[in-house]
Amino acid sequence: MAVLERGDLTYAEVGASVGDLPSGYRHVHRKVFLGVDVRVFDKAVHALLGWRMHRRAGVSVDRPDLRPEPGLDFRLGLGWRGLLFQAPCRIIFTINEDERVGFAYGTLPGHPECGEETFLIRRDGVGRSHFEVRAFSRPDSLTARMAGPLGRFAQDAITWRYLRAMRSLSRVD
Repeated sequence: MAVLERGDLTYAEVGASVGDLPSGYRHVHRKVFLGVDVRVFDKAVHALLGWRMHRRAGVSVDRPDLRPEPGLDFRLGLGWRGLLFQAPCRIIFTINEDERVGFAYGTLPGHPECGEETFLIRRDGVGRSHFEVRAFSRPDSLTARMAGPLGRFAQDAITWRYLRAMRSLSRVD
């Protein structure tokens, strides 16, 4: 896994979302069981790399036609009561192994938070697939700092929506 240089990312700990999460940030680590079937894993990978999981969770991606690749800049969008919040990000690494597929993005200037988020699908030796979200972040804009607990609530809600979306999209009939 090659990790991009920091460049104009808004935080220093580039790549840290797959290891020990750095201090000084709020941490998120959630994991959900998807199923025991190679088709579950394949459907989950398709949903993640095609941005379908984000869209199902209510998060728009301004470049959904492009697969996540290191260096790809894009904007996430989240609407609430007629407001659209834009969040510039960059893919900092991808993982494409037989039993592990995922990617991470980091925040760029203009994002309300600074930090990094990793999305990872894993299949163990007996075929069980799991989806994992790991992130570290802290407010980086006045609006985000003023949101306080409401901002943390929104982040938790989006994380749970990602997990529910992935469970739904990876289901095998």
